[in-house]
Amino acid sequence: MTRPSPIVAPSILAADFAHLADEVRLVEPEADWLHIDVMDNHFVPNLTIGLPVVQSLRPITQLPFDVHLMIDEPRRWAPAYADAGAYNVTFHVEACDNPVALAKDLRAAGAKAGLAIDRDTPIEPYLDLLPSFDTLLVMTIKAGFGGQRFLPELLEKVRQARTARESGHLELRIEVDGGIADDTIEQAAQAGADAFVAGTAVYGADDPAAAIRRLRALAASGVVGP
Repeated sequence: MTRPSPIVAPSILAADFAHLADEVRLVEPEADWLHIDVMDNHFVPNLTIGLPVVQSLRPITQLPFDVHLMIDEPRRWAPAYADAGAYNVTFHVEACDNPVALAKDLRAAGAKAGLAIDRDTPIEPYLDLLPSFDTLLVMTIKAGFGGQRFLPELLEKVRQARTARESGHLELRIEVDGGIADDTIEQAAQAGADAFVAGTAVYGADDPAAAIRRLRALAASGVVGP
């Protein structure tokens, strides 16, 4: 199997919320996806944005929405994000007792289905579920806050996912989220990741579009093997 081309997904968690539409347009020329972190103050301590913001942003950009639900009860809420036009809806395995059923619901609603694995969750029990998903999101920090330091030891989960993808001939994006920047993206790509969430590294840069191009080039240089 050939490795998919790298995807860079700027996270609007690091954007200026007072000018969110402008911040989205700022990255639109270069971004592959737009990453939207939904936090509910229950599954994680932080509280960010929800469905109304996603619905209001959908008409102003053509970027595919990569929605990351850090929420309790994703079975109740996730399909509405698909209905709102999200390209990919990812929920946490720690918050869902039947991930495969929710993946089917999301696909039926017209979205890709993503499964997220938090920092302290082993990946081994969930490798058999991967054929039911389009994206696996491996947290390279603890879910819930932006600006954390990248934890390279978590790339072992990415390596395991890559092995499972290749042995099972799966059409699966392996996404990493947390501390992705110029000095970390290449090693994440080497481990097998091919989609990269970048918040501060993009929105904290003087030229966000140039930062995306640089990150994509670094990710491409880290791609090894088939």
